[in-house]
Amino acid sequence: MREKVHPKYEQITVKCACGNTFTTRSTLCKELHVDICGSCHPFYSGKQKFVDATGRVEKFQQKFGGDYFTRAKKK
Repeated sequence: MREKVHPKYEQITVKCACGNTFTTRSTLCKELHVDICGSCHPFYSGKQKFVDATGRVEKFQQKFGGDYFTRAKKK
C-alpha cells in the first residue's frame, strides 16, 4: 500500500454560537466554529426559536401586504 496518502485524523475542539464546546475527531486539524449544535438545536432541545436576523419576514410582508404567517379563519 502507498504511504502518506491519507490526511491526518486528529482530535479537534468544536465551539458553538450558544457557548457549548466539545471535542471530536476530524481531518480538518483546526478548531471548528458552528452556529447550531445538539444542545441548542430545536429538534433536540424542544425549544423552537425563530431567528430572523436580516428582517426577511418584515420585508416580505411590506412587499406583498397582509399577514401570511397567521392561521386563516374558517368560514
